[in-house]
Amino acid sequence: MQEHDSSPLTDFIEYPQDEMLSKSQEFYTNIKRRHSIRKFSDRAVPKEIIENCIKAAGTAPSGANHQPWHFVAIHSHDVKKQIREQAEAHEQNFYNGRASDEWLDALKPLGTDANKPYLEHAPWLIAIFSEKKGGITAEEKNTNYYVHESVGIATGFLINALHSSGLATLTHTPKPMTFLSKVCNRSDNERPYMLIIAGYPAEDASIPHHATTKKSINDIATFL
Repeated sequence: MQEHDSSPLTDFIEYPQDEMLSKSQEFYTNIKRRHSIRKFSDRAVPKEIIENCIKAAGTAPSGANHQPWHFVAIHSHDVKKQIREQAEAHEQNFYNGRASDEWLDALKPLGTDANKPYLEHAPWLIAIFSEKKGGITAEEKNTNYYVHESVGIATGFLINALHSSGLATLTHTPKPMTFLSKVCNRSDNERPYMLIIAGYPAEDASIPHHATTKKSINDIATFL
């Protein structure tokens, strides 16, 4: 192995196997409670909770440890309103001709449409951007590697952190998303990746039956 600067691993915790099994089951049981919802309460969520969740996302592994992501946490009502207006305009085009019939048929069981009131109603939106150039410090402008994969992992960390903190979430990917760069005042070095809606569920929040159907372990995994 090539020599490199390193430090001893000191914070790994090894558990007895029976405790490992218990922890894995507890995690599965907890993460099964995470659902995508489309009705959010406007109840306030402290900024510190969102900060901690973003910090957790920032610990995700990445290509060459360049951490090619930037998170814009949006609480401003004016900014959320801008995002809703522009997202809904794009969604109208999507549902009124740009999307294929097959795509629209796949969405029908979820009950989605061009109206996105949660973008304005939820207390927090988190816009995630991927960075083309970067490095392990914010000032560097080197080539980033495995950007899509790295940002995808960090997004998963963020969703899990928000859920584990007691918040409901929804992933939203309006097409195109270029308007997010302008609304969030991001540079040409960054590309919009995803929008996460976070907050408490509204009292009448619901889960589409279609969304509760998950493939079995035999369908999603092979053990060799």
